[in-house]
Amino acid sequence: MKVVLYGASGMIGSRILAELLSRGHQVTAVVRNPAKITTPGVRVLKGDVMDAASVTQTAKGADAAISAYAPPKGEEPTLSAATCALLEGLQAAGVSRLIVVGGAGSLEVAPGVALVDAPGFPEAYRDIAMAHRDVLPILKESSLDWSYLSPAGFIQPGERTGKFRLGGTSLVVDEKGESRISAEDYAVALVNELEKPQHIGQQFTLAY
Repeated sequence: MKVVLYGASGMIGSRILAELLSRGHQVTAVVRNPAKITTPGVRVLKGDVMDAASVTQTAKGADAAISAYAPPKGEEPTLSAATCALLEGLQAAGVSRLIVVGGAGSLEVAPGVALVDAPGFPEAYRDIAMAHRDVLPILKESSLDWSYLSPAGFIQPGERTGKFRLGGTSLVVDEKGESRISAEDYAVALVNELEKPQHIGQQFTLAY
């Protein structure tokens, strides 16, 4: 499959890139600084996800798009504008399938209570969590075949096990009440969704 990947140089984006390549997909990596991508076998383009025309140009010919774009610290509210530009650009390019790397903050921890609103949510992550939550209504208004994959409550580099549990809009926790996933296994779940769509027009999540 021909896949255009935005934000391919980040912590999660780089794992998605590796997973896509390991499964034989043809990847166009769109980044602000092409020098950050040195992986063999990747078509690297400089692009701006904030610019719909740039998205259209870089996405042409793709079968699907993945957005792992993360705004710079202090510019978290721009994520909504980036999402709007991404949707506009993909539609103009004729790319109907989009998978978005989301946040965990919008997942419910109790009926009607999102993780970001729960007591004890770390203030350091509140701005980006709120920004990711604001993306969901924008996607829901879109005519594209989108999916929004929220990570577990805690995600970091680790092992690729291929073993995890999927969930819907509620935080997935283990028997200790913890919600964790490696960035590598997150990438596995995302590429699984790309290859065999199960959550079109939906938010979903995963954890161990």
